[in-house]
Amino acid sequence: MIVSHRHKFIFFAVPKTATHAIRQSLRQHLDQEDWEQQTLFGEQYLPIPELAALKHGHISVRQIQPHLSREDWNTYFKFGFVRNPFDRFISTCFFLNRNNADFEKSAIKFMKNALNVERFRQRMLVKPQNQQLIDDNGNVALDSVGRYESLQQSYDEICARIGIQTTELGRKNPSRHKPYAEYYNDELRDRVAEYYEDDLKIFSYDFESESPTN
Repeated sequence: MIVSHRHKFIFFAVPKTATHAIRQSLRQHLDQEDWEQQTLFGEQYLPIPELAALKHGHISVRQIQPHLSREDWNTYFKFGFVRNPFDRFISTCFFLNRNNADFEKSAIKFMKNALNVERFRQRMLVKPQNQQLIDDNGNVALDSVGRYESLQQSYDEICARIGIQTTELGRKNPSRHKPYAEYYNDELRDRVAEYYEDDLKIFSYDFESESPTN
Protein backbone atom coordinates (compact mmCIF):
# COMPACT_ATOMS: atom_id res chain seq x y z
CA MET A 1 0.00 0.00 0.00
CA ILE A 2 1.03 3.58 -0.67
CA VAL A 3 -0.68 6.63 0.82
CA SER A 4 0.63 9.82 -0.74
CA HIS A 5 -0.35 12.95 1.17
CA ARG A 6 1.68 14.97 -1.31
CA HIS A 7 -0.27 13.85 -4.36
CA LYS A 8 -3.44 12.81 -2.52
CA PHE A 9 -3.74 9.22 -3.66
CA ILE A 10 -3.99 5.75 -2.12
CA PHE A 11 -2.65 2.72 -3.98
CA PHE A 12 -4.02 -0.67 -2.95
CA ALA A 13 -1.50 -3.36 -3.84
CA VAL A 14 -3.41 -6.48 -4.85
CA PRO A 15 -1.01 -9.47 -4.97
CA LYS A 16 0.11 -10.75 -8.38
CA THR A 17 -1.08 -7.70 -10.32
CA ALA A 18 2.36 -6.16 -11.04
CA THR A 19 2.35 -4.37 -7.71
CA HIS A 20 6.14 -4.24 -7.41
CA ALA A 21 6.58 -2.58 -10.79
CA ILE A 22 3.85 -0.08 -9.92
CA ARG A 23 5.38 0.65 -6.52
CA GLN A 24 8.76 1.24 -8.09
CA SER A 25 7.28 3.75 -10.49
CA LEU A 26 5.18 5.54 -7.86
CA ARG A 27 7.98 5.64 -5.31
CA GLN A 28 9.96 8.25 -7.25
CA HIS A 29 7.11 10.72 -6.64
CA LEU A 30 6.90 10.25 -2.86
CA ASP A 31 8.37 12.41 -0.14
CA GLN A 32 9.06 11.89 3.56
CA GLU A 33 5.49 12.64 4.57
CA ASP A 34 4.07 9.86 2.41
CA TRP A 35 3.41 6.32 3.65
CA GLU A 36 4.31 2.95 2.20
CA GLN A 37 4.05 -0.58 3.49
CA GLN A 38 5.77 -3.49 1.72
CA THR A 39 8.22 -6.17 2.79
CA LEU A 40 9.22 -8.40 -0.14
CA PHE A 41 11.96 -6.16 -1.53
CA GLY A 42 12.45 -3.96 1.52
CA GLU A 43 10.94 -3.28 4.91
CA GLN A 44 8.72 -0.23 4.99
CA TYR A 45 5.71 0.09 7.22
CA LEU A 46 2.83 2.48 7.64
CA PRO A 47 3.07 4.64 10.78
CA ILE A 48 0.08 2.71 12.15
CA PRO A 49 1.17 -0.04 14.57
CA GLU A 50 -1.93 -2.17 13.97
CA LEU A 51 -1.24 -2.32 10.23
CA ALA A 52 2.54 -2.48 10.49
CA ALA A 53 2.10 -5.63 12.57
CA LEU A 54 0.56 -7.39 9.55
CA LYS A 55 4.06 -7.68 8.01
CA HIS A 56 2.79 -7.44 4.43
CA GLY A 57 1.86 -4.59 2.11
CA HIS A 58 -1.53 -5.77 0.90
CA ILE A 59 -3.67 -3.61 3.15
CA SER A 60 -7.40 -3.60 2.47
CA VAL A 61 -9.96 -0.82 2.25
CA ARG A 62 -11.56 -1.93 5.51
CA GLN A 63 -8.20 -1.98 7.29
CA ILE A 64 -6.95 1.46 6.25
CA GLN A 65 -10.19 3.47 6.19
CA PRO A 66 -10.56 3.84 9.99
CA HIS A 67 -7.05 5.33 10.19
CA LEU A 68 -7.67 8.18 7.74
CA SER A 69 -9.75 11.28 8.24
CA ARG A 70 -13.09 11.38 6.48
CA GLU A 71 -11.83 14.28 4.37
CA ASP A 72 -8.70 12.42 3.27
CA TRP A 73 -10.65 9.28 2.47
CA ASN A 74 -13.23 11.17 0.44
CA THR A 75 -10.78 13.38 -1.46
CA TYR A 76 -7.76 11.13 -2.08
CA PHE A 77 -7.79 9.25 -5.39
CA LYS A 78 -8.01 5.54 -4.56
CA PHE A 79 -6.89 2.92 -7.07
CA GLY A 80 -5.62 -0.61 -7.52
CA PHE A 81 -5.32 -3.29 -10.19
CA VAL A 82 -7.05 -6.62 -10.72
CA ARG A 83 -6.29 -9.66 -12.87
CA ASN A 84 -8.22 -12.51 -14.43
CA PRO A 85 -8.68 -14.88 -11.46
CA PHE A 86 -7.92 -17.97 -13.56
CA ASP A 87 -4.62 -16.47 -14.69
CA ARG A 88 -3.78 -15.03 -11.27
CA PHE A 89 -4.35 -18.40 -9.58
CA ILE A 90 -1.86 -20.12 -11.89
CA SER A 91 0.67 -17.33 -11.41
CA THR A 92 0.27 -17.56 -7.64
CA CYS A 93 0.72 -21.34 -7.54
CA PHE A 94 3.85 -21.17 -9.67
CA PHE A 95 5.23 -18.38 -7.50
CA LEU A 96 4.61 -20.34 -4.31
CA ASN A 97 6.33 -23.37 -5.89
CA ARG A 98 9.18 -21.46 -7.52
CA ASN A 99 11.73 -23.64 -5.68
CA ASN A 100 9.89 -26.89 -6.37
CA ALA A 101 11.32 -28.37 -9.56
CA ASP A 102 8.66 -31.10 -9.64
CA PHE A 103 5.64 -28.84 -9.34
CA GLU A 104 4.82 -28.49 -13.04
CA LYS A 105 4.85 -32.28 -13.51
CA SER A 106 1.77 -32.57 -11.28
CA ALA A 107 0.49 -28.99 -11.23
CA ILE A 108 -3.21 -29.79 -11.68
CA LYS A 109 -3.18 -32.37 -8.88
CA PHE A 110 -1.37 -29.98 -6.54
CA MET A 111 -3.73 -27.12 -7.26
CA LYS A 112 -6.87 -29.21 -6.77
CA ASN A 113 -5.54 -30.52 -3.47
CA ALA A 114 -4.44 -27.05 -2.36
CA LEU A 115 -7.96 -25.69 -2.77
CA ASN A 116 -9.11 -28.18 -0.12
CA VAL A 117 -6.75 -26.66 2.45
CA GLU A 118 -8.19 -23.70 4.36
CA ARG A 119 -4.74 -22.39 5.24
CA PHE A 120 -3.91 -22.19 1.53
CA ARG A 121 -7.23 -20.54 0.68
CA GLN A 122 -6.61 -17.86 3.32
CA ARG A 123 -3.13 -16.92 2.12
CA MET A 124 -2.92 -13.29 1.10
CA LEU A 125 -1.67 -14.26 -2.36
CA VAL A 126 -4.64 -16.59 -2.88
CA LYS A 127 -7.60 -14.69 -1.42
CA PRO A 128 -10.17 -13.22 -3.82
CA GLN A 129 -9.15 -9.75 -4.96
CA ASN A 130 -12.45 -8.10 -4.11
CA GLN A 131 -11.90 -8.76 -0.39
CA GLN A 132 -9.12 -6.18 -0.44
CA LEU A 133 -11.10 -3.56 -2.31
CA ILE A 134 -14.61 -3.56 -0.85
CA ASP A 135 -16.01 -1.50 2.00
CA ASP A 136 -18.27 -2.62 4.84
CA ASN A 137 -21.26 -2.51 2.49
CA GLY A 138 -19.64 -4.86 0.00
CA ASN A 139 -19.05 -2.15 -2.60
CA VAL A 140 -15.75 -1.61 -4.42
CA ALA A 141 -14.51 1.56 -2.74
CA LEU A 142 -11.95 2.69 -5.31
CA ASP A 143 -12.10 5.54 -7.81
CA SER A 144 -10.32 3.48 -10.45
CA VAL A 145 -9.67 -0.24 -10.90
CA GLY A 146 -6.95 -0.86 -13.48
CA ARG A 147 -6.55 -4.07 -15.44
CA TYR A 148 -3.45 -6.21 -15.41
CA GLU A 149 -4.37 -7.22 -18.95
CA SER A 150 -3.95 -3.60 -20.10
CA LEU A 151 -1.45 -2.65 -17.41
CA GLN A 152 0.47 0.18 -19.07
CA GLN A 153 -2.62 1.85 -20.49
CA SER A 154 -4.41 1.64 -17.14
CA TYR A 155 -1.37 2.99 -15.31
CA ASP A 156 -0.93 5.87 -17.77
CA GLU A 157 -4.55 6.90 -17.26
CA ILE A 158 -4.22 6.76 -13.47
CA CYS A 159 -1.05 8.85 -13.51
CA ALA A 160 -2.85 11.48 -15.57
CA ARG A 161 -5.68 11.51 -13.02
CA ILE A 162 -3.35 12.05 -10.04
CA GLY A 163 -1.09 14.51 -11.86
CA ILE A 164 2.23 12.66 -11.98
CA GLN A 165 4.40 11.67 -14.89
CA THR A 166 3.98 8.10 -16.01
CA THR A 167 6.86 5.73 -16.72
CA GLU A 168 7.18 2.46 -18.58
CA LEU A 169 6.47 -0.34 -16.15
CA GLY A 170 9.11 -3.05 -16.08
CA ARG A 171 8.68 -6.66 -14.99
CA LYS A 172 9.66 -7.50 -11.46
CA ASN A 173 9.18 -10.76 -9.59
CA PRO A 174 7.25 -12.59 -12.35
CA SER A 175 6.36 -16.25 -12.09
CA ARG A 176 7.24 -18.30 -15.15
CA HIS A 177 4.69 -20.54 -16.76
CA LYS A 178 2.88 -21.31 -20.00
CA PRO A 179 -0.48 -19.71 -20.86
CA TYR A 180 -2.77 -20.32 -17.91
CA ALA A 181 -5.43 -22.21 -19.87
CA GLU A 182 -2.97 -25.05 -20.47
CA TYR A 183 -3.01 -25.94 -16.76
CA TYR A 184 -6.75 -26.44 -16.40
CA ASN A 185 -9.04 -29.39 -16.78
CA ASP A 186 -12.81 -29.11 -16.32
CA GLU A 187 -12.71 -29.98 -12.63
CA LEU A 188 -10.03 -27.46 -11.71
CA ARG A 189 -11.69 -24.75 -13.79
CA ASP A 190 -15.01 -25.31 -12.00
CA ARG A 191 -13.39 -25.26 -8.57
CA VAL A 192 -11.40 -22.10 -9.25
CA ALA A 193 -14.54 -20.48 -10.68
CA GLU A 194 -16.43 -21.36 -7.51
CA TYR A 195 -13.77 -19.96 -5.19
CA TYR A 196 -13.39 -16.74 -7.19
CA GLU A 197 -17.09 -16.38 -8.03
CA ASP A 198 -17.33 -12.85 -6.66
CA ASP A 199 -14.17 -11.67 -8.45
CA LEU A 200 -15.47 -13.02 -11.75
CA LYS A 201 -18.79 -11.26 -11.27
CA ILE A 202 -17.59 -7.95 -9.85
CA PHE A 203 -14.72 -7.43 -12.30
CA SER A 204 -16.44 -9.03 -15.34
CA TYR A 205 -13.94 -11.79 -16.05
CA ASP A 206 -14.43 -15.25 -17.47
CA PHE A 207 -12.12 -18.13 -18.36
CA GLU A 208 -11.52 -16.86 -21.87
CA SER A 209 -10.68 -13.27 -20.90
CA GLU A 210 -7.45 -12.44 -22.68
CA SER A 211 -4.44 -12.24 -20.40
CA PRO A 212 -0.65 -12.18 -20.89
CA THR A 213 1.60 -14.79 -19.33
CA ASN A 214 3.86 -14.01 -16.34
